[in-house]
Amino acid sequence: MREPTVGAGFARALMELAVSKGASRAVLAERWGIDHAEFQEPDKSIPHAQNASLMRAGKALCNDPALALHFGEAFEIGEMSIVGLLGGAARTVADSIAQLNHYAGLVAEVDSGGTADRYELTRSAGQLWIVDTRKNPNEFPELTESSFARMVCGSRRYFGGKEFVKAVHFTHAEPADRAEYDRIFQVPVEFGSAKNALLIDETFLRQKIAPSSRYASGILSAHAEELLKNLESSKTARGRVEAELIPVLQSGDAHIDAIAKKIGLSRQTLFRRLKAEGVTFEKVLDELRHKMALHYLTGEKVSVNETAYLVGFSDAAAFSRAFKRWTGSSPRMMRGKA
Repeated sequence: MREPTVGAGFARALMELAVSKGASRAVLAERWGIDHAEFQEPDKSIPHAQNASLMRAGKALCNDPALALHFGEAFEIGEMSIVGLLGGAARTVADSIAQLNHYAGLVAEVDSGGTADRYELTRSAGQLWIVDTRKNPNEFPELTESSFARMVCGSRRYFGGKEFVKAVHFTHAEPADRAEYDRIFQVPVEFGSAKNALLIDETFLRQKIAPSSRYASGILSAHAEELLKNLESSKTARGRVEAELIPVLQSGDAHIDAIAKKIGLSRQTLFRRLKAEGVTFEKVLDELRHKMALHYLTGEKVSVNETAYLVGFSDAAAFSRAFKRWTGSSPRMMRGKA
């Protein structure tokens, strides 16, 4: 099963915060166990477990037990993820929460116990709560703490100091020093609760969001949908194979043994998983070459010879034969139509 992920932008910001508080970047990276270069791309994701390791290493190296709270206080989601930009392009807070739920997997993939949304609006005894439905939250309570601190501090800044959150509930045990919780939330904070939740003023959901960034909403949404689609496809064996094949198509390493090793599976296990999805490795490779060839010839206007090399053919004639099998026409004709 593929390991859940977190947006790399969150890890980058967390590392910068820890470094600013005195942690050694080199020691953080060593304890974190991930190459710094692996999380530089803005749309990349990293394994959830490694994000948790970074948080805990940061807390220890900074001697800051409340680092998760300070992370939520210091960084708004729009600084770390396209999801925050989409939320800022919504019309109301209620719409923004809906956007957050729709694209939640780009922020952090979590087990919500079978519910559709990460954050649910729940009414209890006449009170309205935003409930984090994450299953087993106490395995990594820092995720809840940073998320809630970001919501509370962000809304306070955005709406000119108005307080829409009335109480904060955490399922994890009360820490030895709760002073930072009281300072940041400025409302009653309860630990050992039955739910991770924010009690909110009913008017909060109707608050209007300034339309200055809404012009970009369509472009941002299209990009986010593509990222979400890629994230979903990466959960399949085929999606994982394609993700590993694309960067090595032209290198000669596009064979099942190398790809199985990159994914962390045996050749036999990968073969069985692809078979269960109704494909073979050879079929995935062939169809990916077809798709990438069309991309290069029609979108990038790459030459036929260059395209042959980029999709893994050392011989342009062999590429032309394959292209005619895929499309019924020659690659030169296809490029001429582009």
